[in-house]
Amino acid sequence: MKPVSARLERVCVTPSQLPAPTLPEVAVIGRSNVGKSSLINAVLGRRGLMRVSNTPGRTQSVIFVGVGERGYVVDLPGYGFARAPRAARAAWGRLVEAYLVRGARGAACLLMDVRREPGEGDLMMVDYFRQYGRPFFVVMTKADKVSRGEWKPRAQALSKALDLGPGESPIPFSAVSGEGVKNVVKKIEESLA
Repeated sequence: MKPVSARLERVCVTPSQLPAPTLPEVAVIGRSNVGKSSLINAVLGRRGLMRVSNTPGRTQSVIFVGVGERGYVVDLPGYGFARAPRAARAAWGRLVEAYLVRGARGAACLLMDVRREPGEGDLMMVDYFRQYGRPFFVVMTKADKVSRGEWKPRAQALSKALDLGPGESPIPFSAVSGEGVKNVVKKIEESLA
């Protein structure tokens, strides 16, 4: 994907603001502070396009980033720990659910911290994708935080925990080192084709 083709298209804070799905969309989802914004910036080649924060729960809306005329990469609010009132977190949950049930074409990109075990939210997302027939791929973020020798065992453990099939092994990724950027770009391009 060419960096110049990425542009912020729409920010939705309520379900009624979500557009009808017309073009393919790659939904980027994961726990709060897993690195969604960093991944989007890296794969679209647009440093600073998405705001990156060390504080969980900063993404509080559904953000559509246009990729040329091909479709969208969509940043969804994270689930799990976030420093926000319970009512705000519940509203984000309803917003994410409203986004997911729209029936958009395209894959979901499930981000998981390479250092963490799958949590309840991760398992629920995988169940959702399977139940509604939405293709998805898993990306192990923050791969620079562990040795390269740990990637394969971590990928195998995640594959087993998430019941991934052959050819669905998680992709090691680091926005810091650039590891895995090309592989994630390839998956996104395939989904938008």
